Amino acid sequence: MSEPHPTSPIQMPKLYRELAPWYPLLTPVADYLEEAAFYRRLFEAHCQRRPQTLLDLGSGGGHNAAHLKAALACTLVDLEPTMLALSRRLNPECTHIQGDMRTLRLGRVFDCVLVHDAISYMSTRADLASVIATAYAHTAPGGVALLQPDFVLETFTPGTESGGSDGNGRGLRYLEWRWMPDAHAERYVADMAYLLRDENGATQAVHDRHWMGLFPRAVWLQLIAAAGFEPLALPFEHSAYSDTGAEVFLGLRPVA
Repeated sequence: MSEPHPTSPIQMPKLYRELAPWYPLLTPVADYLEEAAFYRRLFEAHCQRRPQTLLDLGSGGGHNAAHLKAALACTLVDLEPTMLALSRRLNPECTHIQGDMRTLRLGRVFDCVLVHDAISYMSTRADLASVIATAYAHTAPGGVALLQPDFVLETFTPGTESGGSDGNGRGLRYLEWRWMPDAHAERYVADMAYLLRDENGATQAVHDRHWMGLFPRAVWLQLIAAAGFEPLALPFEHSAYSDTGAEVFLGLRPVA
């Protein structure tokens, strides 16, 4: 199901289009096991109904769903057909829908709604509010929406990270460089350099720029409340992020 694009188009990085076949080497499925278990615990703790269904907005390659689908019937939504194709191969038992999470309306509700780090691509408050409104429209009374930006303003730190993996005769390594082009703008840049080695040993370097939203914690809580949720901020419990101050936001939809 396709949705009309809002007036502020997302600047879609190469990673989700022409480089999509390399995505599983950037962040392998196994890397999502710990965080998916954390999400499941939050859904079970805060949902006022037995959680049985999940809507994953900005689902990407379906790596979270790969670990959640055993407990939840998953409907996965992403804007990019190439990413949905990856997820369909990984999660053939899940429902896949092409759509923009700022405007999507499926006409049904779910016990749980997950908006993983794809929400970080919302670089204006208006776009962020639109995604939260979509989450509210699809959360059942007594259900829970979980939103996880990479950073809020208070936790952002410029810097670099590296990683990657090998698989099926190919390899990928990346260097990420985070920086703020304007201290007063509510966004930051993640410049990504990928080294890609194919099955024949040939290697190429690709640069990819990601523009990401960066909003104060109070703005997140205000927008979640304005959508109709009861907002809640909780620490992100993950061994790799224990000292970063990373948070997740919950939107608890009232029963009535």
